[in-house]
Amino acid sequence: MPGFCKSVSLDEIREKDYVLTPGRHIGLPEDEDDFDLAERFGKLRAELAEQMKEEVRLNQLIRENLAKLEFKE
Repeated sequence: MPGFCKSVSLDEIREKDYVLTPGRHIGLPEDEDDFDLAERFGKLRAELAEQMKEEVRLNQLIRENLAKLEFKE
């Protein structure tokens, strides 16, 4: 099954210099991937922008709360 498992002969293992790394033997599955990098990157970029806005808001809230604390030495 491409991408999952494969039974190979000892000759094939010798040909690959006894390297048993799965990628050398099983290959990749033949799945068609409808992954759209530009679309995914755009979504991730928008998500990051929102998280950075939230970071600014939370940092300001932390500063305000720290300013309210009084410490006696």
